[in-house]
Amino acid sequence: MFGCGNNSKKETVPVTKQKNITASDILGNPNYLAISYGGYRHKSRDVQPTIAELKEDMRILAAMGIKILRTYNVQLQQASNLLKAISQLKKENSEFEMYIMLGAWIDCKNAWTGQTPNHEKESEANAGEIGRAVALAKQYPDIVKIIAVGNEAMVNWATSYFVRPNVILKWVNHLQNLKKEGKLSKDLWITSSDDFSSWGGGDKSYHTEDLANLIKAVDYISMHTYPMHNSHYNPAFWLVPEEDIILSDEEKIEAAMFRAKTFAIEQYNAVCDYMKSLGVNKPVHIGETGWTTVSNGHYGVNGSKAADEYKAGLYHKFIREWSNKEKISCFYFEAFDEQWKDAANKLGSENHFGLINLKGQAKYALWDKVDKGVFDGLTRNGKQITKTYNGNKKALMKDVLVPPIMEEIVAPN
Repeated sequence: MFGCGNNSKKETVPVTKQKNITASDILGNPNYLAISYGGYRHKSRDVQPTIAELKEDMRILAAMGIKILRTYNVQLQQASNLLKAISQLKKENSEFEMYIMLGAWIDCKNAWTGQTPNHEKESEANAGEIGRAVALAKQYPDIVKIIAVGNEAMVNWATSYFVRPNVILKWVNHLQNLKKEGKLSKDLWITSSDDFSSWGGGDKSYHTEDLANLIKAVDYISMHTYPMHNSHYNPAFWLVPEEDIILSDEEKIEAAMFRAKTFAIEQYNAVCDYMKSLGVNKPVHIGETGWTTVSNGHYGVNGSKAADEYKAGLYHKFIREWSNKEKISCFYFEAFDEQWKDAANKLGSENHFGLINLKGQAKYALWDKVDKGVFDGLTRNGKQITKTYNGNKKALMKDVLVPPIMEEIVAPN
């Protein structure tokens, strides 16, 4: 299970002292850990994070070794304010480093309007979104190192807004042309961040000429993989096989999480294989993967039993170890819990993907960092960063469920 397009890179070393750090220096460099970031603290994005709150978060993430953030749109103030916050931190401390993969949101016509989405045409708002991303990349060339055109904008299950690959290709080519014309830095990397299937790693219906041309046009592929979601939608890998029934509960869980890691790697390799079948060999990085810690739906006690802090901690550990070894950037999803995503359902899984919760508590994945004093002197909403469950693993394990046994699922009623 090896990565593709990355192992030919020279040995990775810190590049702090370089004057002009580029995407090629930091992507695939384990000294530059990546994460997905929103930073929204309230139940609505109408309340934007303040500059002070963004700086607070940046200090916490920097203490964790994070140096590349992924954002999702430039329609709202979050991204522009984040760039201001990082710029201020750099002026306050010349050693402070944080770079941005700037997302430009792409929609189809009629998306989010109450009208029927037209997936064959793009939204009139896309041009403005790309224009804002270009302006920010020009304004902050020392921070913005990547522009991602769209987020899960080509995958068919994104029924509210997905577009065909030709739309993404159009805007990727536009940005690449701006680089050629000297209107954007030649070192700025352009990509799109999408599901593994959208990059050709799944159903062959995605294998179109436009996708092939898009793969040739981007500077690298940013693909998403979510074993956690597939514990419900594609659970064969997740269920406890007959030969594991004799294991202890903790051993069953660890084995399931190892299978989850294998599942993610297989999806990654499937994208690599399709890319190479086109005669292309360029870096493939992980734009998103993560594991929720709470669910009262598909992933909870009445579902796949995947959601809890212990499993999330194991997944974070396994995927970081693998991606760092293979020199693959992994924009782990995500930094902090965000309650706006399912505001009407406090226990909805989308609200709980963060490594740190809304109380400023580090979840199990980060307990070791609390022990090492990584967060000493840092606060979020005025609260020190402490451990969930007061650091009591026995208490945590009481909320941990064993995945369903395969024969229980397949046996007739």
